[in-house]
Amino acid sequence: QLRKYIRDPSHVVEMDEVQVRENLTYEKRPIAVVDHKLKELRGKSISLVKILWDATIGEATWEVESQFKEQYPFFFSGKPIFEDENSYLLGDIVT
Repeated sequence: QLRKYIRDPSHVVEMDEVQVRENLTYEKRPIAVVDHKLKELRGKSISLVKILWDATIGEATWEVESQFKEQYPFFFSGKPIFEDENSYLLGDIVT
């Protein structure tokens, strides 16, 4: 049997503002650099960084560091990414 709902402000879910484009897509922004590694491919060393895109579901992908720096330069503050094994979180250092 259904009961009448009693309104409670703690039940309100805060939503992040999302900018939806005309074609109904949106841009995900990186949240944090969580890991790094050097990958050897055909005698070349490629620096990769693991980027956290959605903290709620733990969505993370490996990206080429140089390409990521070009796309999101504000993320790095001009310092090496993993100086002293710290990662950058939108410009702040997370240890």
